[in-house]
Amino acid sequence: MQFDVIVIGGGHAGTEAAAAAARRGARTALLSFDLAKLGAMSCNPAIGGLGKGHLVREVDAFDGLIARAADAAGIHYRMLNRSKGTAVQGPRVQADRTRYASAIQAMLAAQANLELIGGEAEALELDGGRVAGVRLADGALLGARAVVLATGTFLGGRIFRGEERLDGGRIDEAAATRLAEQLRALSLPMARLKTGTPPRLDGRTIDWARIAEQPSDDEPWTMSPMTRGRALPQLHCGVTRTTSATHDAIRAGLDRSPLFTGAIDAQGPRYCPSIEDKIHRFGDRDGHQIFLEPEGLGTHLIYPNGMSTSLPVDVQEAMVASVPGLERCRIVTPGYAVEYDYIDPRALESTLALPAIPGLFFAGQINGTTGYEEAAGQGLVAGINAAAHACGREALVLDRAESYLGVMIDDLVLQGVTEPYRMLTARAEFRLRLRADNAETRLGRTAERLDCLGPDRIARMQWRAEERDKLERHFATLHTASQLRDKGAPVALDGGRRSAREWLRFPTVELSHVSDVLDTDPELLAEFVEDARYAPYLERQEAEVAQLRANDNVRLRADLDFAAVPGLSNEMVERLAAARPETIGAASRIRGITPAALSAILLHARRSAA
Repeated sequence: MQFDVIVIGGGHAGTEAAAAAARRGARTALLSFDLAKLGAMSCNPAIGGLGKGHLVREVDAFDGLIARAADAAGIHYRMLNRSKGTAVQGPRVQADRTRYASAIQAMLAAQANLELIGGEAEALELDGGRVAGVRLADGALLGARAVVLATGTFLGGRIFRGEERLDGGRIDEAAATRLAEQLRALSLPMARLKTGTPPRLDGRTIDWARIAEQPSDDEPWTMSPMTRGRALPQLHCGVTRTTSATHDAIRAGLDRSPLFTGAIDAQGPRYCPSIEDKIHRFGDRDGHQIFLEPEGLGTHLIYPNGMSTSLPVDVQEAMVASVPGLERCRIVTPGYAVEYDYIDPRALESTLALPAIPGLFFAGQINGTTGYEEAAGQGLVAGINAAAHACGREALVLDRAESYLGVMIDDLVLQGVTEPYRMLTARAEFRLRLRADNAETRLGRTAERLDCLGPDRIARMQWRAEERDKLERHFATLHTASQLRDKGAPVALDGGRRSAREWLRFPTVELSHVSDVLDTDPELLAEFVEDARYAPYLERQEAEVAQLRANDNVRLRADLDFAAVPGLSNEMVERLAAARPETIGAASRIRGITPAALSAILLHARRSAA
């Protein structure tokens, strides 16, 4: 069978990659071990969060799947960082696991140009060093001009739980062993990382009367603007804490933890460490929060967020029983750690293509990241660009000033990783521009130009443009300070006349002071008002953004020999050679590269080109 694009892996990266490639018109195959597991939430049953929610909204702006699936399964909505500015607020949705996977599978089944194939990818088929397709374990050959590897934790996956050792990417699921062997044989720059998951608890055995409740937000926001209202009943989450008895139980079992015996030597995520790592590193703390998150409406399973572990089962039981409210709690599935192969993302281009093997793209945890949202974002970009490669269309390259997707990919391909990469708002230097609420405005036109949108989304884009034009005209109306004072605004009577939009820059001026009730979408109006309030700060950043983009337009030759550039230290040469920056701007963002070094690189590049 012949396709334009084959995607290997049915997780968050793979499903987004396959759907994105198909939306662009590429004949696409999604290959996964078990089609019933497409879209499975391997770890926590939640989508979004700080930085991560921004990624979800950006994927949604390209008509991706993750936000709509989260809404179809949403049983708890919470806007994180609500007390801070909208630029760093993070939408997060607790999802019903079963309904989430069903929503993903339904969208994939309805997607034109996409065929779902169950089976194991045994090896990449190469022709003259280029991708030609995928050979399955049963001997069948699927031909394609582009392949996206989105293998998650399955590539060479190995599971650890106390003294137990199992091959697999998830409990009771096989690892992609033969494909891992082939990639290593190709001498690709590969190493190992690890992640983990907590025990799943029986909610019927929890003493909820001793657990603090965390309700869902009352405000009716949704993860995707395409979702009109919440479809499911809303549940509360619970919050408890570990105790000194918990810490004692964990310390008593550290000599049996694979993290401390040396069985696992791969690095885990710093921002989501295992419970035993927390106790070891932060031994002075008297407790750590545990969030008890329901896994769905039709199940009693509870996910104890903050209790990821690979301790032996008996230690896990003692640990759980020491937590207030969990004294009689029954563990349904014990926690475990997974160690897996990843490729050094510095070997990739900004399109997530591997130049060493034309036609091969990588997305998700195979690139050294952690999290559903990071995986979905990479899957989207890899799928769009795999379709571009296969069908001779325009590629998608996003920069740091326009999206968190651009920040993430730029970080990966330039800096590489020493631990699983997690998106944080602090990683985006232009985060005032990159709010979660304005993702459609920032990226919608790019998505439309690249034919990434379905007809419903295109219709919404047209409607939004018309509504924004109305808002622009409405807020261009001039008001005097005395008019605002008459409406209760505490402003100085300076005699000036300003537009309503300009008045909104004043912290004491509210929307009601400059506008009557408007017949428009409340979320679009809120976005417009935030644009007005942030405008002075964004104007100050424009020079920095212009300089970033100017430097990113100064190309460097792919074969530039950094060792031949006078004045560069050995460390600089090593980092530049590993990252292979495509532009001067990219070179400037590599750690340790000084302004003097950039000048030397630019001068050498110009002389070499002369």
